[in-house]
Amino acid sequence: MSLKIAVCVKSVPDKDHYDKLTIDSATKSLVRSAEHAVINGADRHALELAFALRDTLGAEVTAVTMGMLDAREQLFEALAMGADKAVLLSDARLAGSDTSATSYALSVLLRQLGGFDVVVAGNESEDGATAHVPSQLGEWLGVAHISNVTDVDMAACSAEHLIVGKELDCGGTTFYRIDTPCVVSVNKKLNTVRRTTVWGLYEARHKPSDVLSCDDMAGLDGNCVGHQGSPTQPGELYPTGKGARRAQAVTGTPDEIAIAILDKIGVHTMSQARKQA
Repeated sequence: MSLKIAVCVKSVPDKDHYDKLTIDSATKSLVRSAEHAVINGADRHALELAFALRDTLGAEVTAVTMGMLDAREQLFEALAMGADKAVLLSDARLAGSDTSATSYALSVLLRQLGGFDVVVAGNESEDGATAHVPSQLGEWLGVAHISNVTDVDMAACSAEHLIVGKELDCGGTTFYRIDTPCVVSVNKKLNTVRRTTVWGLYEARHKPSDVLSCDDMAGLDGNCVGHQGSPTQPGELYPTGKGARRAQAVTGTPDEIAIAILDKIGVHTMSQARKQA
């Protein structure tokens, strides 16, 4: 039996252009620009796992994302890397969605596409870094889910279950059997991402890629997406002001430097106490 695999791919700001990022003062949301957007780093490793499962078990790999129409560029790259098809959920009503609203919308999209045996995602995004969406997605879908996967025993995987290694906070790795359908979020340590080739770019032009809106989502509750459907709301934001900080060189012996730094930040040192005595 051939698996149906979905890979959640997020369009995020390129870290080399973080200095160009701005925040919308009204919505308190990041102003996203297609000019400096890339595929989220961990999601590239999720794609690589999907390709490995396809090579081992046979599968169709669909790259999915939610975002602006500009995110088609990142989906095109996913197709060039090797995905078989791509789907973008794009609608102004989705703007401002937090992790709960995002995972809800993605769950509706995945159901709309007919359901999947395995959903793979990066463990966290580089712009939010909450690591919430994959687990929340598993809950919305009502399937088993596991996070921070750093190893997969390909020889022991089947269409009915995967054998994955999860990195523990205390160190080491524990292996789990997770039955399909399931959601797996992966750590960057899992694998090495392939390079995009010229042939891959050529093939991507001939692969199916669709754009859907909220109106295409059967059963989607508009009250659960966007700003109004997001339990998490940002507080007040204040600019720090450019040029307000400056560097100072501190010289002397290690002890003198340590005391000087403590003095700068207002910490009362033993040396000061002796002087006052």
